[in-house]
Amino acid sequence: MLRGVFWVVDGKLLAFPFREGAQLGVAKSGNTYNHRLLWEHVKPQGCKKPFDYYPRGRAEINQQGVPILYMNPNVSETLLAEIVARFEITDQPLLRWDHSRHYFCYLDRGYSMKNNRKQRYKS
Repeated sequence: MLRGVFWVVDGKLLAFPFREGAQLGVAKSGNTYNHRLLWEHVKPQGCKKPFDYYPRGRAEINQQGVPILYMNPNVSETLLAEIVARFEITDQPLLRWDHSRHYFCYLDRGYSMKNNRKQRYKS
């Protein structure tokens, strides 16, 4: 099982399993990626959208070794098998459809590229 992050861009999965030694987009924990930091390095060519525009999620492992998928509710269940494969999940993962602002995207009511980032990343 690998930790990491993913986005769904135009119905296609963009998955980034974390690999030891990674230097770009690494989260403070040092053992996974940060969506905001990684986006500039992995976004589709020509994309001008911010990191939080598209539905996204994260593959994690809890302290008991159980895989957990946190994701925006707009991530289609039809992509679950592909997500599981990309993060090499062999056990049944816990699914956490996250309705909070943390995983908001353009498909969510009340989302605003400007306001969503401002509210979450105040300096």
